[in-house]
Amino acid sequence: MSAQSNAPTIIKRKKVIQGGGHHGGAWKVAYADFVTAMMAFFMLMWLLGATTEKQRKGIADYFNPTIPVVRSSAGGQGAFGGDSVYSENTLAQNGTGAGLARPTEARQARGDTGQTQPDAASGDENALVSEDALKDIERRLLAAAGESMFSELLRRHVVTRISDEGLVVELFDTEDTRLFDARGEPAPELRSLMNQILPVFSVVTNQVAIKGHVRAEPVVLREGTSWSRSSARADTVRKLMEADAEYRTRILRVAGYADRAPTSTNPMAVRNDRVEIVLLRSGV
Repeated sequence: MSAQSNAPTIIKRKKVIQGGGHHGGAWKVAYADFVTAMMAFFMLMWLLGATTEKQRKGIADYFNPTIPVVRSSAGGQGAFGGDSVYSENTLAQNGTGAGLARPTEARQARGDTGQTQPDAASGDENALVSEDALKDIERRLLAAAGESMFSELLRRHVVTRISDEGLVVELFDTEDTRLFDARGEPAPELRSLMNQILPVFSVVTNQVAIKGHVRAEPVVLREGTSWSRSSARADTVRKLMEADAEYRTRILRVAGYADRAPTSTNPMAVRNDRVEIVLLRSGV
């Protein structure tokens, strides 16, 4: 071609792509899915370690509901009170008040097992003692301190409380007065206390449990006596109760707990030498 030619000069530019490019951005979508899956996995691991079996069942039922929820139940009232039909010890409620959002005590539906429930007014041996009835028995016991001597015994040796089991009457030793002698026989103070407690317990027909406790030994003995002494104390109280024929069929449990359940921060304190008489609730 002549140097004087008028033909145009064409310059070709070649675009060089290094590393294969971003492939259209598909890798970002895949990475986001991976991060989401990992977050869900770690959340699942945390829930497995931080929740109970019942809580995990509730979470599973939330994502896979098996019971229709009506408007009046608000998710926590109604037939099962918010529990799953598969939960243990869950009873369906029926009758007046089953669908109320805030039923009163008188209109609260009760769990139905298909069997006749014992009635507190029927005089059944396992009749239910309500919270108010337990408190009334506790007041009767404290009001029994008509004599000054017994009033002093109550103040120094008796503590009452209401627990999940029922009404607990705790009889305990003091530094200067023991309820049992060296042979494990009941002292006059214990007999006097029992003479006042038994008539009050006769107001109802619920069963009774007796628990014996002793303080820890100051030194470790080759043959410890804590178990035998606590059991003997509980059995002594049982004999005092069964002197009244009414209690021969009402005593359900007699047990010794040695020094395993101290009531004082000092396991060797005299206060840990005690006997608990429990007026049991129904079914306990």
